[in-house]
Amino acid sequence: MNRSARTRHGNTNLKRLLGVAAMAAVRNKDSYLAVFYRRVAARRGAKRALAAVMHKLAIAIWHVLHDQVPHRELGADYFAKRNPERAMRRMIKEVNSLGLTLRFEPITAV
Repeated sequence: MNRSARTRHGNTNLKRLLGVAAMAAVRNKDSYLAVFYRRVAARRGAKRALAAVMHKLAIAIWHVLHDQVPHRELGADYFAKRNPERAMRRMIKEVNSLGLTLRFEPITAV
């Protein structure tokens, strides 16, 4: 399904504050939002990735306020844990581009 890339007009003060919060979240390298930003920016560009992070923040804030639950940070390794095969393929591709080989071996229990 193709969706419009345009954002709707809304509260400019809220948009400004979400932008500042998104920039701060992106600068923290060991967070879910920073990793999400880098994944989207690689495909779509920095400005659209920042808008996507702002949208994620708005959704998270709404859930915290509406459901009265604490915010839960998913962590920088969320995407690797969610799909480990994809993470392994990415690592192999990066290592092969450096002219090296990578071999995965299971860890034996001690």
